[in-house]
Amino acid sequence: MTDPALAALAPDYVRRIAPYIPGKPVEELARELGIDPATIVKLASNENPRGPGAKVRAAIAAATGELTRYPDGNGFALKAALAHRVGVPPGQIVLGNGSNDILELVSLAFLEPGDEAVYSRHAFAVYPLATQARGAHGLEVPARDFGHDLGAMRAAIGARTRVVFVANPNNPTGTWLPPDAVRSFVASVPRDVLVVLDEAYNEYLEPADRADSVAWIAQHPNLVVSRTFSKAHGLAALRVGYGVMDATVADLLNRVRQPFNVNALAQAAAVAALADDDYVDESRSLNRAGLAQLYAGLDRLGVPWLRSHANFVLAKVGEAGRVNVALLKQGVIVRPVANYGLHEWLRITVGLPAENERFLAALERALAERN
Repeated sequence: MTDPALAALAPDYVRRIAPYIPGKPVEELARELGIDPATIVKLASNENPRGPGAKVRAAIAAATGELTRYPDGNGFALKAALAHRVGVPPGQIVLGNGSNDILELVSLAFLEPGDEAVYSRHAFAVYPLATQARGAHGLEVPARDFGHDLGAMRAAIGARTRVVFVANPNNPTGTWLPPDAVRSFVASVPRDVLVVLDEAYNEYLEPADRADSVAWIAQHPNLVVSRTFSKAHGLAALRVGYGVMDATVADLLNRVRQPFNVNALAQAAAVAALADDDYVDESRSLNRAGLAQLYAGLDRLGVPWLRSHANFVLAKVGEAGRVNVALLKQGVIVRPVANYGLHEWLRITVGLPAENERFLAALERALAERN
């Protein structure tokens, strides 16, 4: 029970926050319905279904010998590996407890009560949450074809705007903006407004579709590019991400960053993951085939879907709440997205072939129940 007197000690803008609700864990569903956890398929949180590669597992095992020590608070080895990969000095890189942490650090360093942040409807839920946590005002711009309307977002920028969030590809819709359009948008934004380009799903794009966004920072120092190891690299449990930005912006983020925000196992695993390009390439190929499998299955069931540039697909199932419950009863976890204003849709992570097939069979039964 909430104590009103204690709650009143917090600012009103904190009390009004609706907490982020993650995808349902396998263990929770097993407890609720008495299902064997080994039989449950989780396709709710956009995780890589393969598990970490052998090189990463070996790096984690080697790092366990120093668990009594604090991690390197500056992340020297990981920053050096990232600097080599993306072509910037280490001073332009900030490490995060997942890329969510980078988004939070930006809001903490650049937003205060009365400021504004601009983001798109149907974009990642952390943007409004991080904005509201600082007492700032969020301007949600209507989507275009379920994706970002960059022209409308540029028009929404006003005198109090400090940050603009752009996800490419976007979660939860899977939409994607061509690099030329994104770069033109960044160039149009005033230099006293920070543009956060969230590229959490960047590695799932085909190489020809990827933007050379890090290179834009030299001309546009108000650009922050955030990426993560949670998706294509398969390290979601370790929570490690990073942002690339101008050195001045990096200095400000490091002033508000927790000293040991990325643990030692995560740093070691991320260094090894960066060196394993084959794993990422194989994950992208598996994902491409999985999307095709899901598209074909949804077509067979007469379920509309949105073409995705990430590792999930958004499907319009009608009574999404009822369908989701029917799937849970069959041991299949997907993600309802009513909190994104998508009340008739479910987001399905691409799994292994057998997991995808299990979902499609369960969905067929769930849809049949309404007839």
